[in-house]
Amino acid sequence: MAISPAHRFGQIIGEVLETAVTPLLENFALQNGLYLDKKGVRPCRAGKKCSWTDLNNNSHDLDFVLERGGSFDKQGIPAAFIETAWRRYTKHSRNKVQEIQGAIVPLVQTYRNSAPFQGAILAGVFTKGALTQLRSLGFIVLYFPYETVVDVFRKFDIDATYDETTPDAVFQEKINSYEALNGNKRDKLSQALIQENATDVDRFMLSLATSVSRQIDRITILPLHGSPHDLTNVKDAIQFIRGYKEHSTVTEFQRYEIHVRYNNDNRVEGTFADKQSAIEFLQIFQPVVIV
Repeated sequence: MAISPAHRFGQIIGEVLETAVTPLLENFALQNGLYLDKKGVRPCRAGKKCSWTDLNNNSHDLDFVLERGGSFDKQGIPAAFIETAWRRYTKHSRNKVQEIQGAIVPLVQTYRNSAPFQGAILAGVFTKGALTQLRSLGFIVLYFPYETVVDVFRKFDIDATYDETTPDAVFQEKINSYEALNGNKRDKLSQALIQENATDVDRFMLSLATSVSRQIDRITILPLHGSPHDLTNVKDAIQFIRGYKEHSTVTEFQRYEIHVRYNNDNRVEGTFADKQSAIEFLQIFQPVVIV
């Protein structure tokens, strides 16, 4: 089924954004010993989509995932989930943000023990409320305003402005102008988008680097003994605490509580009923050995 010229031109801008971001993440992965998963064939997963499954067995198609210990043939531990998106109209921005949230948040919960970075790289028209919503959920947002995109395309003789009244014939002219660019000029167009927003790009990459390079600052282990006491009101609870003998000998082991704190204030916590489970949890935080 043929797509409309309006939709196709929107796809082109989205592709330019993705093409602009890809080399940044590829270089970052190389410099930090990570594997970058993106759209394309990979033996360790089905199809060409960069799909990851959450703890409820729901599959989510993503743009980029940085992995520790990953390779072309082996899926690693996610260090970062990053989505890109272009939207022209305010009315669509909230829905797209919710779509990104719906894809990444369940995966972050699934892989919470590795505390992965949550990134959103957006371009076009996104409301302040939509951006705030993502940031409130722990996302680091890199935003290319609509005006920035228009300015960059103009440098390559493409008028990227449009609205809901723009005729299909005008969209087709824009598409023809882009398709007339050779491969080298298309690459330069993507590079120009990064350069035009260099300060915000650097800030995003610094946040990514801080997350990926974090070090464990402290591991707190609290072995808990004794049986729980369930009380139905505050008065009885206060009386229990006042009468509790803190120094009496208690032999019944209950559980281990483990708190892992990083030097960037990320925290991961776990509760375990036996030694083996606690040890397996801690082994997750050992550095990945790349062979």
